Amino acid sequence: MSVRHNEAASRYELDTPHGVAIAVYREQAGSRVFTHTEVPPADEGHGFGAELVSAALEDTKAKGFEIVPACSFVVAYVRRHPEYVD
Repeated sequence: MSVRHNEAASRYELDTPHGVAIAVYREQAGSRVFTHTEVPPADEGHGFGAELVSAALEDTKAKGFEIVPACSFVVAYVRRHPEYVD
């Protein structure tokens, strides 16, 4: 499974066994503000959220955007992975 960037919907997506995990963002002044992350309930706790957010943040940095975590999952992920702190 691989993470895809759905630019039209301003989100990253990852197919899971029970649906689609998403990381939603909005762009503002050279940054991407991550506002919501959701994993299908049956897939929670299996690492899909971390895989999704890791790929989303890597892509965001590679494209030159500042990362602004605004949802609790992304905030917690960035605290555990300080390489994403801008």
